[in-house]
Amino acid sequence: MKRILSLILTLALLASVAALFTTAAVAEVADPGFVDGKFTETRHITVEIYNRNNDGGTDPTNNVWTDWIKQQMLDRYNVEVEFVSVGRWTETDDINNLLAAGNAPDICYTYGGNTVISYANMVDENGNPGIIDLAPYLEAYKDQLGDLIALLGEDNLYYDQDPVTKAVWMIEGRRADVSRITTFIRKDWLDTLGLAEPTNLEEFHAALVAFRDNAETLLGADAERMIPYTTSTDIGWRNDLLSVSFVPEEVDDETLFVYGYDDRHLLYPGYKEGIRVLNQWYNEGLVWKDFGLYSGDASVEDDNMKSGFVGAFQHNWDYPYRNGEDCINANLAKNIGENAKFVAIDCFPNDAGITRKFMGAAVGSDRKIFFPSTNKEPLASLLYVNFISDASTIYYLQTGLEGTTYEVMEDGAIKILAATGDWIKNSGNNIDYTMTCNGLYLGDVTGVSTALSYPGIPAEEVIKANEYGQNNGRFPKHYNVGTIESETKVGSSLTELRDELFTKAVTASVEEFDNVYDSYLEQYLNNGGNDIIDERIDLLLKFYNIEYVE
Repeated sequence: MKRILSLILTLALLASVAALFTTAAVAEVADPGFVDGKFTETRHITVEIYNRNNDGGTDPTNNVWTDWIKQQMLDRYNVEVEFVSVGRWTETDDINNLLAAGNAPDICYTYGGNTVISYANMVDENGNPGIIDLAPYLEAYKDQLGDLIALLGEDNLYYDQDPVTKAVWMIEGRRADVSRITTFIRKDWLDTLGLAEPTNLEEFHAALVAFRDNAETLLGADAERMIPYTTSTDIGWRNDLLSVSFVPEEVDDETLFVYGYDDRHLLYPGYKEGIRVLNQWYNEGLVWKDFGLYSGDASVEDDNMKSGFVGAFQHNWDYPYRNGEDCINANLAKNIGENAKFVAIDCFPNDAGITRKFMGAAVGSDRKIFFPSTNKEPLASLLYVNFISDASTIYYLQTGLEGTTYEVMEDGAIKILAATGDWIKNSGNNIDYTMTCNGLYLGDVTGVSTALSYPGIPAEEVIKANEYGQNNGRFPKHYNVGTIESETKVGSSLTELRDELFTKAVTASVEEFDNVYDSYLEQYLNNGGNDIIDERIDLLLKFYNIEYVE
């Protein structure tokens, strides 16, 4: 593999990110039925919405939130909106099937950018791509997209623009809350055993050992159900803070780009040693032994946490507080006692003593929005994206009806109330509807409101978990090199192989760990990983002047 040495020259003269289009190109996308900011005749569009199959939730295509959106779009643009349900956990397969059948929603979104590029490369017999190039529409109707530009910023609107063709195949949503992953530990167990909250790897390991060795004290008759540390088969996400603590602090942005194809950081230098630690914990009886049996099913692991059998875990920064009265900490208080709860800690420093988090891009790391070529209403669809990006739209979808779903506190903070009936949100902060915004976005009161967004959870605990989720966060430089063809060819195969690598490596014997890890990594590299690395280096050389050696 090639090793990046240094970035020695500034950005080679790329064309302006907001590409200039000819008068003819702009005229080609003009819609004569759009007059003074509104269609003269009603247009109809379909919009993807995730179906999370929530127990007690509402129909994601037909509820008070969708009713409000539909009415607003009719009033503002004379556009009729229809929502199309797509499985959250089967989104790629579902959209693939809809695209193949020519029935995909006019507006689609996905977390997989390479998936979008693969759709763009699916040209028909006339050479037309499978999705619409949004660049001419963004240029022609820029004056109508003020809300979208205000949310993303014009540079981020063109975040994925191809540096050569100037095509824009997708619009990247904004991650308003950049906190990602936090480590949680049972505070009541630490107190019972006279242990302080861990501040480093050694102390964390010692706490897990203490949990295991004192199972009868902590769980009584349920001692055999002790799980000092739990994880899922998404080991890369669920143990990221441990693994990246072995990445050298001095690693440069070019290296992070070249080896950053995998969003679980598999190829980052030093990463393997974090998985080795997890393997050692597993063989010491510290890790949930059955984690590999429940791929894609979080319910069993969640039930273990709610029942009080788990000592520690890493997860999304707010995981113990989600789902209102059914959240993990609320269940612990109900099932065990008011002192039983998980608290956030920040305990995996790197070689420089910094609890580094690799955050991805500040903007451009969330849902990717695209329009399939079957979309006959691209302007109406783009106006929908603009409407859903309006700060007042986001505010309503995140808060709802005062007195029913939220209260305004004396300091102006918004306190979200546990919703029932028609007002239930099927996703946190209604992010499935606010497709361009992931995270609370309430203007000046966002910070103080975040702490009040989890009914029944002390504000200081939420604040702490949020701070730890972004503490010492690093945002690697964004290199706009256009489509990386080798990435589009592998689809989900490398992701599946990576997850298998992690599960097999963690559950191997200590003696077999290196053989298992290295053999799977070799498969990963030979099945497309090396091609991606080499192409990323070549593209850096093409668009940026980089000096490197083998």
